[in-house]
Amino acid sequence: MSMSAILCRLRELAEGTARGCDPYGVGRDTVIVVLHDGQVYVYRDACPHLNTPMAWRKDAYLNVARDKIVCFAHGALFDIESGLCTLGPCLGECLEALPFYIDEEGFIRLDNNKGTSL
Repeated sequence: MSMSAILCRLRELAEGTARGCDPYGVGRDTVIVVLHDGQVYVYRDACPHLNTPMAWRKDAYLNVARDKIVCFAHGALFDIESGLCTLGPCLGECLEALPFYIDEEGFIRLDNNKGTSL
């Protein structure tokens, strides 16, 4: 397997949390990693409405109940498992899921073999 961009270690994510990552050093978070119900989900950090970043502050991607991803610019709510917008201006559109894997050392990595580009 080729070298891929590291997002974070799995053990650094608590259940029901999200983290923004800057895997290619562009100076801002471009990827969201969420641990929800024991599963990891990875999405591009861009609202499908206007392609804007989702968080209002570092790692602030989830609603208070921690069961939806929120675009704080537009108030859109997204299902964590599917990335589907369930409320807001981009209703029915989806966040872009990114291919990833967890390596033997517990790092969550983008899967560059699947054409990941940001």
